[in-house]
Amino acid sequence: MTEMDKHTTPPKWPAKFLRFLLKDEYLEEIEGDMEERYRDNLELFSAKKARRLYAWDTLKLLRPTLMRGLKREYRLNHTAMFKNNLTIALRNLRKHRSFAAINIAGLTLGIIGAILIFTLVKYHLSFDTFHSKAERIYRVTTEFHRKEISREANVPQPMGKALRDDYTFAEKIAMVYSQSDWLVSVPSAEGNNKFEQDIAFAEPEFFDILDFPLIQGDKNTILTEPNTAIVTERIAKKFFGDQNPMNQMIRLQNKWDFRITGILQDLPINTDRRDEIYLSYSNLKDYNAWLAGNSSWPGLSGGMHCFVLLKPSVLPSEVNRAFPELSKKYYNERNAEIYQFKLQPISDIHFNPDFGGYLAKKNLWALSLIGLFLIITACVNFINLATAQALHRAKEIGVRKVLGGKRVQLFWQFIAETALISMLALVLAYVLAQLALPYLNQLLDIELRVNIFQDVYLLTFLPILLLVVILLSGSYPGLIMAGFRPTTALKGKLYQKHVGGFSLRRGLVVTQFAISQLLIIGTIVIASQMRYSRQADMGFTKDAIVMLPVAEREKSTISAFNSEISRIANVEKIAFCSRAPASRGWASVTVRFASRTEDEDFDITVKAGDDQYVSTFDLQLVAGRNLHPSDTVREFLVNETAVKKFGEQSPQDVIGKKMQIGLNNSEGIIVGVVKDFHNNSFHETIDPLCITTSNKWYTECAVKVNPANLQPTLSALETSWKEVFPNHIFEYNFLDEQIARFYEMDNMIFRLIQIFASIAIIIGCLGLYGLVLFMAAQKTKEVGVRKVLGASLQSILWLFGQEFTRLLILAFIIAAPLAWWVMQNWLENFTYRIEIGAGIFALAIAATFLVAMLTVSFQSIKAALTNPVDSLRNE
Repeated sequence: MTEMDKHTTPPKWPAKFLRFLLKDEYLEEIEGDMEERYRDNLELFSAKKARRLYAWDTLKLLRPTLMRGLKREYRLNHTAMFKNNLTIALRNLRKHRSFAAINIAGLTLGIIGAILIFTLVKYHLSFDTFHSKAERIYRVTTEFHRKEISREANVPQPMGKALRDDYTFAEKIAMVYSQSDWLVSVPSAEGNNKFEQDIAFAEPEFFDILDFPLIQGDKNTILTEPNTAIVTERIAKKFFGDQNPMNQMIRLQNKWDFRITGILQDLPINTDRRDEIYLSYSNLKDYNAWLAGNSSWPGLSGGMHCFVLLKPSVLPSEVNRAFPELSKKYYNERNAEIYQFKLQPISDIHFNPDFGGYLAKKNLWALSLIGLFLIITACVNFINLATAQALHRAKEIGVRKVLGGKRVQLFWQFIAETALISMLALVLAYVLAQLALPYLNQLLDIELRVNIFQDVYLLTFLPILLLVVILLSGSYPGLIMAGFRPTTALKGKLYQKHVGGFSLRRGLVVTQFAISQLLIIGTIVIASQMRYSRQADMGFTKDAIVMLPVAEREKSTISAFNSEISRIANVEKIAFCSRAPASRGWASVTVRFASRTEDEDFDITVKAGDDQYVSTFDLQLVAGRNLHPSDTVREFLVNETAVKKFGEQSPQDVIGKKMQIGLNNSEGIIVGVVKDFHNNSFHETIDPLCITTSNKWYTECAVKVNPANLQPTLSALETSWKEVFPNHIFEYNFLDEQIARFYEMDNMIFRLIQIFASIAIIIGCLGLYGLVLFMAAQKTKEVGVRKVLGASLQSILWLFGQEFTRLLILAFIIAAPLAWWVMQNWLENFTYRIEIGAGIFALAIAATFLVAMLTVSFQSIKAALTNPVDSLRNE
C-alpha cells in the first residue's frame, strides 16, 4: 500500500468496532456514509485530522437504538447482579467510613495530578497543529559549520527570493520579520494614544501558508500595497474601541503611517506566532535598507524567518540536499561551507531548544512519567488499605461462600466497590482540578482549560484513566479476598499470609517512597541550581541597576538625557549601551583580527557601550585601558575568551592590534581586555565578546542607583525621561529581574515538581498509614503480651518504627542512584552548575524520615497505649 493509499483509506479499527456492535440492518448504510464523510474531510483537512474525526464519528454512533441487543435473560441477570454489587458497595463504604475517606483522598490526589499533567502536556503538544497543511509547512533554519555546529532559527533576508527564483519544490514561500515593543500611535479626539506592541513585516503568502483567518478585508490583496497593515480583533478593539477599524491609520515609531486593510481573527493560544500587527513587507526597506536588500546574505537579524509550504510530492530530505548548492551560489567558497540551511517542521518549532523552542519534549515526557508515578502511588495506597481491611471482612466473605457465592461474583463485588470509590474520586478530582487551574495558569503564565464538554481528548482520557485506576487498585485485593477459604474465614484463622503478607505491602511502600524520594531529591537539586544561578558571581554588578530605553539616538538627545538624570540625587553612575553585559539578542558577527586576510572561524558577540560602561557594571580590566569617549566605532575592548580564540598567549598580546567586525565592516584598535563575565545564562558558555562605542547602537541606558529611597528615584527618572522623550512610552526594568528571566523555564519545572512531589508525599503517607493500621491490627496480641511482660512504651514504638525504618532506607537505596542519574542529566543543560553532593541526599532522607515519623507515630502510640487486658480478651 502506498503512502497516498494509507491516507485515502479510513482507519480499520473503527470499522471493526462498528461491525461488532451495530445491528446488521444499519451497518451497510452507516459504513458507506462514514467512508464518504471521511473522504470529504480529507479534502478540507489534513489526513491526521480526518482520521481523528472518523474515530470521533464512530464513538458518536454508540447509541442503544443502533446497537445489537442482548438476550433478555442475560440482561436481567446482569442488571440484578449490578444492583446487588452496588448496594453492597455502598453499605461497606458507610460501614468503613475512615478507610473509604482515605482511599478517596489518595485516589483524588493522584487523579488531580494526572488530569493537570495531561492537560499541560496536551496543551503543549497542540502548538501549531491547527494549520490545515501542517504536515507540509516548514521553517528554513541556519547552521554554522565551524569547529562546532551552532544553529539559529533566523535566515538571511534574501532567502525567500532565492528559493522562489532557483527552486520549484515549494507551493508557497513567505518571509516574515518580527520585532518587539514598537511604539504605535493611534489618532483620537484627545490626541494620539500610544501603545507598545510586537509587530511583523510579512509577505502576503504568509497567510496562505499558516491558518490565521481573516474576518475583514480581502485575502487576495492584504499587505500587497505599501504602508498597509492588518491587525487582530483584540488589537482593533484596543486601538479603536467600537469604531470600524478598516482604513484607520496608525503610526509606527513616530515615523511611518500605515492604513489598516484587514482584521485577523484573534490568535489561538496554542501558536508560537504571537505578532498581532502585520505590516507590508515592502516597507522593510524604510526600516533598514541594507537588511531589505539582496546583498545582506552575510548578516542574520533576529526575527527574520522564512516559511515554506512544500508541494505534496516533495520530501523535506530532497530540499535539504539542495541547500548546499544555494550556499555555493550566494557565498564565497569559505562561507559556503560555514552557512548551511535545513528545514524544520512547524511541529518542531515549539520544542526544539536549538532554535529557541519554548519547551523540550523530554520535559513533557518527564512530566508524563510523574503523572504515571502519581497514579501508581495512589493505586498502591489503595491496595495497602484494602488488604489491611481484608481480615476484618473475612467472616462476611466466608458466609457469602457458604451461601453459594462464587469466586467470580465476589471478585466483581470488590471491583464494584473499587469502581464506586474511583468514580467518586474522579468526580472530586475533576472539580478540584477546575478550582486549581486558575492558580496553575497564574503560576505558569499560560492558559490551560479543563472542560470535558469541549475537549474530546480529555473526554477520552478520563474514562481510560478511570478504568486503569479500577483495575490497578481493585484487581489484587479482589482476587485475594475472593480466594479466601470459607472454613478458614469463618473460624477466624486468617493470617497475614492469606492476604499477601508483609512482603507485598513492604514492596508497595518501598515503591511509594522510592518515587517520593526521587521527586524530593529532584526538587532539592533544582532549587540548589536555581539558587546558584541567582547568587553566583557573574563577573559584573547586576543589583540596583535600572535599565531605561533610549527612544532616540541622536547625539544631542543622548547628551540632554544624560544631563537630566545626572542631577537626580540617588543616581550614582550612568552608561549608554546596546545591552547589559548579560542579555539576550543583539549582534553576533564575523570578526577579522590584526592583519589576517580572512575572517576568524568563529563569530564575536558585539556590545555597544560608552566610556562609562565598564565602571557602571564593575567590569574588570586585565590589560590595557578603558574606551575613550566617541560617537562612532574607533576602539574595542575584548574579553579573555576572545584572546584565546585569536590564538594569543596573553591579554597583553592583543593590545594595539586592529580588529574588524562584520557589523557595517566596522574597524578599530583593541585598547583593553576585560575579565570574562557571563554574557548569557549559566546554560551557555561565555562567548568571545567585544565592546565598542557607537551612538546609533545605544538602545538602553543603565542607571546605577542607591537602593535606599528607591521609589522617589524611579519617579524622578520617569519625569526626566518624559521630558527628553515626550512622544514615547516610559518603562523600565531592573537588571537582576532581566537576568532572572533567563531561567523562566527552569523555574516553571521547579514549581511543577514541587507541586507533584508534595502530592506524591501525601499519597505515600496515606499508604504508610494504611500499613501501620494493618500492623496494629495484626500485632494486637503481641503488643498485649509484651506489655504484660513489662515492655516499655519506647520498645513498643520501636516495634513499629524498625519496620518502617528498614523500608525507608531500602526505598532510599533504590531512589538515590536513579535520582542522581536523572538530575545529573538535567544539570548537563547548564555549562556552569552545582555538584550533586552527599548533603542533598542527606537532606532528602531526613525530610522523608520526618514525614514518615509524623505519619506513623499517631497510630503507633495509640496501639502502644492500648490496655493489654482488652487486647488479650479480644484475642
